[in-house]
Amino acid sequence: MSILNLFNRSRPRVPSSVPRHAKKRFVFSIDKRQKFVIGTILLSLGLFLTEFQFSRSGIFIAFTLSIFTNVFVLWANYQDIKENKSYQVLILPFFYSLSFSLFYFLTPAALLSRLLLTSVYAFGLYSLFLSQNIFIVSSFRTIQLLSGARIVSFVITLISFFFLNNILFTFHVTIFPVIAIMLVYTYLLIYHSLWTYTLQKMPQPLSIWVSTLTICLVETATIAWFWPSNPTVIALFLTGLFYTTVGLSHVWFEKRLFKGVLWEYVWVGCIVLFVLLSFTQWGK
Repeated sequence: MSILNLFNRSRPRVPSSVPRHAKKRFVFSIDKRQKFVIGTILLSLGLFLTEFQFSRSGIFIAFTLSIFTNVFVLWANYQDIKENKSYQVLILPFFYSLSFSLFYFLTPAALLSRLLLTSVYAFGLYSLFLSQNIFIVSSFRTIQLLSGARIVSFVITLISFFFLNNILFTFHVTIFPVIAIMLVYTYLLIYHSLWTYTLQKMPQPLSIWVSTLTICLVETATIAWFWPSNPTVIALFLTGLFYTTVGLSHVWFEKRLFKGVLWEYVWVGCIVLFVLLSFTQWGK
């Protein structure tokens, strides 16, 4: 409710002295929240209907939905994005729709599972729209909803990263395309996630930090590509490593890297490593 109240307070009110024709324009105007709802409904319907109409063109449809996701983000926030130069908000919406759309075609074709997955996508997409708008507003003034938006954004980033890894390792292609593709989306997702904690406009200092984390993750993924385990388990392991390294970077930027917080992330890394070793097909 607190996120929705932000948009309720920003909704324009019509003064009583405004002429009748001006009032009509206000009546038919669409605020940001309504644009987010329209975008969520249309994209969710597009995701649901593509399975029954264009199942042979899954990759093309996935990229099309991802592009239209950014179109809706620009439609709702174009003026603010243009003024604040906060184009980083376009990264996560694109990869969220892309990862969900590609993963959508790998799930069972049962109607119930499609409806459930589409509902999850719609909920996450609307939450993502709201959080990206908060980042845009926070780039020029501090608001109390920023912490919640960061949590929502990080959770959606982890989901997107897991789906993309799962899809990439499921294809069983040669290692060099895997490294190249993973290098691109890993760098961009890390960059967006760290940017939400710095909100800096100049990319150079942040790019050094992002490049270091990206190299570590891609090198680990290269080793995991040869690892005799299930693609889903490998994707889960890499997502846990992403959570550990990027999460520690978050608390470092917030100056909260205490001993207790450090051990929480270390335990997560140990758990996903234990899962990977447990599901390794030794001797095959």
